Amino acid sequence: MDELAEELGRSPELFPFALDPTGDSVAFIRLTKSEYEQASFLDARLLTPQTSQRAFAWTQLGAAIDAAGLDERCGFIFHIGHVGSTLLSRLIGAHTGVFSLREPMILRTFAQLGDEQAQPRAWPDAGARIGLGLKLLSRTFETPQLAVIKATSFVSEIAAELLARASMPKAVAMFASPESYLATMLGGPNSRQEAKLLAPGRLRRLHRRIGAEVWRLADLSEGEVLALAWACEMSALAQAADSSGGRVCRVDFDRFLADPAALLLSVLRHFDIAAAATDVRAILEGPDMHRYSKAPEHAYDAALRRDVLNLARAMNAAEIRRGLVWLDRAAARFAPLRRALALVQ
Repeated sequence: MDELAEELGRSPELFPFALDPTGDSVAFIRLTKSEYEQASFLDARLLTPQTSQRAFAWTQLGAAIDAAGLDERCGFIFHIGHVGSTLLSRLIGAHTGVFSLREPMILRTFAQLGDEQAQPRAWPDAGARIGLGLKLLSRTFETPQLAVIKATSFVSEIAAELLARASMPKAVAMFASPESYLATMLGGPNSRQEAKLLAPGRLRRLHRRIGAEVWRLADLSEGEVLALAWACEMSALAQAADSSGGRVCRVDFDRFLADPAALLLSVLRHFDIAAAATDVRAILEGPDMHRYSKAPEHAYDAALRRDVLNLARAMNAAEIRRGLVWLDRAAARFAPLRRALALVQ
């Protein structure tokens, strides 16, 4: 076994940071267990001027993965964005049976390649490369542990493909009701700006899913654009859930906050983690429920979230109403949107 295979088989310290489709290679950086635990995003935000990267060609990498005998064994958290997925990832990662990874950029790139190139993919052996990537992301520091990958929201576009793999992974689909989602997105300037930037891609993806080009962003109000965002991401989750054979656990974020102990225990057991009520109680008594998961230095909890949403509802009632009306009309016309609404019932 060569040096690369030995290192890959030893631990996840050598992390597959970035995929280069043009060069057909993967760049790696080094991450400690503590750095994995702290990171909200396993992407460019990890990099510092001192970070060293080393790239390996897929051919060399594939041989090393085979020599190391790596298994494809992981779970997923898919979500629609701004619905507590980072919090859930941190909470389950506090259990000794779970190794949490949040938004690895390599998985994001796989999804972007599928979106940009359309089907069939022009990139050679995409399925095999996804498999190699998942084997790398399935490595853990402790045995036995399950790697649970919290994906970026638009990775849900390939969620059905990931769940159809021979390893038969399990997943959580995390969401909020349309009204709660619209209030959340209208509750802060950063989320509103993000939604505006993502809108063209979401419209393209939604049109592809329903098989028709129906809407123009210029004709939609802000609330309608946010409803379109919900429809795009939720219809992707619904498609994945429909094809998963029961391997997707649905989690409504508002219901989770109302009874976190029961739902956290349910999620851990869904991933076949031997968790007890005492484990869950200890996790929930930790700091994660009282800080902003993406930036843990900031205090944040369910009460503050409720205040923010109620203020957004009061200040943006007309836009929320426009968005909900748009969604009802769109769902009346297109089955994928009706399925998305059914998922939240």
